[in-house]
Amino acid sequence: MSEQNKAVAMRFFETWNARDLDAFDEFIAPDAVEHDPQNPFREIRGPEGAKRNARMYHAAFSDGRFEVHEQIAEGDLVVTRWTAMGTNDGELMGMSPTGKSVKIEGIGIDRIADGKVVESWGCWDTLGMMQQLGAIPEAQPAGV
Repeated sequence: MSEQNKAVAMRFFETWNARDLDAFDEFIAPDAVEHDPQNPFREIRGPEGAKRNARMYHAAFSDGRFEVHEQIAEGDLVVTRWTAMGTNDGELMGMSPTGKSVKIEGIGIDRIADGKVVESWGCWDTLGMMQQLGAIPEAQPAGV
């Protein structure tokens, strides 16, 4: 079951990279819950929330893609460590495009039931992305 659950979780990254958002309907349960506090569409359950989030980031990073490094599965949970990268060539949550490239790290946890994602938690370097875009200054060493 672990390998099957990993494959379900991996489909998210594959369909995101392929820009095949309709495929989200195939592996995200209609009432799936998203717990990523950085997702402005987390209140929308099921594949529609994931589609809206993907559309926003695809518009902001037309060349954006994920690279999956590891997956660990136990029971109905799958943990995926990933890197996302892309060039900010479109508006992002009201911010004008910067033309800057970003590379950020993240970890996601998906709960799988009956071959579909039913619940997700995400933790990723939002601050680092905003610093790379120049929206937030990078931290400076103290006392220098």
